[in-house]
Amino acid sequence: MVSTKAESGELGILAGHVPMVAPLQIGAVRLKNGDQTDFVAVNGGFLEVRPDQVTILAQSAEQANEIDLERAKLARERAEQRLNDQKRDNVDIRRAELALQRAVNRVNVSERNV
Repeated sequence: MVSTKAESGELGILAGHVPMVAPLQIGAVRLKNGDQTDFVAVNGGFLEVRPDQVTILAQSAEQANEIDLERAKLARERAEQRLNDQKRDNVDIRRAELALQRAVNRVNVSERNV
C-alpha cells in the first residue's frame, strides 16, 4: 500500500488501483509491504498509478532513516526565523513558507523512524 497527500487530498493506493496521475504536496509517503512500513519525505512532484506499479516523480525525496534530524530541526528554526524577521528584511514570504514546510516534513518523517 502507498499512502500520500496529493493536491486533491489523501490517497491510499493498493494493488489493482485504477490508473491515475496526481500532483503531490510536500508531505510523507507511507510505503507498507506486509508488516514493514517505511516513510519517505517528498517535496512535491507527481504520483503515477498503474494497476501493478506506483511511480513518484518528486523534486526531492529522502527515506526516513537517511534524514539528519538535527540538520532538519536547524532548517526549521532558520525558516521560522526568516518568517518572523519579514518586517526587518526583504524576505520572500512564499519561499520562506515552503522552506518551513519542507523542514517540518523532514522532521516529522524522521521522528516517525525513531
